[in-house]
Amino acid sequence: MFANRPAAEEPRLAVTRPPRRRLRRVLASALPVPVVGLVLLVASGNLLLPLRQVVDIEAKMASKRDFFQDPVVERLLMKHGFRVRITNMGSREIAKQDYEGYDVVFPSGQPAADLISRERARANRPVLLYRPFVSPIVLATYREYAEVLTAEGAAKRLSSSGGRPMYYTLDMRQFLDLARGKRKGAQRDPKDGYRWDEIDRNDHVRNGNKILAQTSDICESNSAGTYLGLVAFVEHGNDAPDSEAEAEQLARKIKPLLVEQGLPSSERAETYLSPDGQSIAPVSVIYEHQFLAHQIGYEAEKGATDDERVLLYPSTRFVTEPQLVALTGDGARLGELVSENRELQDRAMELGFRSRNATSGATSDELTRFLTERQIPVPTTSADDTRAVLPSLPLLEKMIEIVGDCPDRTGNQ
Repeated sequence: MFANRPAAEEPRLAVTRPPRRRLRRVLASALPVPVVGLVLLVASGNLLLPLRQVVDIEAKMASKRDFFQDPVVERLLMKHGFRVRITNMGSREIAKQDYEGYDVVFPSGQPAADLISRERARANRPVLLYRPFVSPIVLATYREYAEVLTAEGAAKRLSSSGGRPMYYTLDMRQFLDLARGKRKGAQRDPKDGYRWDEIDRNDHVRNGNKILAQTSDICESNSAGTYLGLVAFVEHGNDAPDSEAEAEQLARKIKPLLVEQGLPSSERAETYLSPDGQSIAPVSVIYEHQFLAHQIGYEAEKGATDDERVLLYPSTRFVTEPQLVALTGDGARLGELVSENRELQDRAMELGFRSRNATSGATSDELTRFLTERQIPVPTTSADDTRAVLPSLPLLEKMIEIVGDCPDRTGNQ
């Protein structure tokens, strides 16, 4: 009787998929936190991306650690997978101490880098050298002292675009003559050089200290060793000594002209830039980038330059070329990155360094433009400057040891 009745259809259940956002909320409430994170990475597709490994670079550095300890540089290096852990010491100290276990060492000048390169070559373990930027040795002082030297004829104002000059050329021969007690035809005992208040005709400088430039520790610092070489070059008739006997005699002659305080070069600059710097050391040997970095930061904070502090550029000059010495493969990759990466090179400029193509002494176009945009005077040097030549490495080492009474590796004088 039911043959012609159509068969009843099976009930169908419709399964609906919740929206993706709701699914995430459901999973987040139901799963443990680590599993939730894994699920969200899968959902976003990020789990398929390679995880960047951060390489820890062990480094010994002198004053150029200013660059690597800059927060912007640290972030850029981290972006490329590098974290640099720095042991701070002077350039010559880096070369004289053991550097096993380090990936890079970064002395502030060529002499210390040459010491390291020669020692590694003798051990048949060559290194790679990188020169990412340059920074000249300068004599940092205060405006009153620069003007006293100008009135004496030992300094000359360099042209500046508006305002009072920030840069001067220092006649090294006349500056050292004042330190030796020679002054325009007059001469006193060479052991009793002139003092600041003796040559100030206008009574602007009330300072009875001798006219000398103070350096960091000659036994450890590249800036001090370079200034020693500069003084030796001038005292030797604008020539470098070429024999050991000549170098030893010259070192003893110039020793009274060099004053050091045992400070690392970075602390030498910090002392100069401190509120009490003028009373501690009227003239300090530092690097140009340390002065420019101060002016850049000062202008950013206060809208004007620090008018009290100025630079003396020695008429006989020597451009230092800091060399990053790569001891391992990771160190070499870091050296190549710092030397070639555009962002890192731009940041070096913002910290006052000159680009590598400015070894002639001229300020690079990028730095000129950067300073001009911030209305900071651009440093220029006069065209008749004499390029100093350092003594050969063994002779320079001998002179440093004599002038600084430096201990050897065993601690003996």
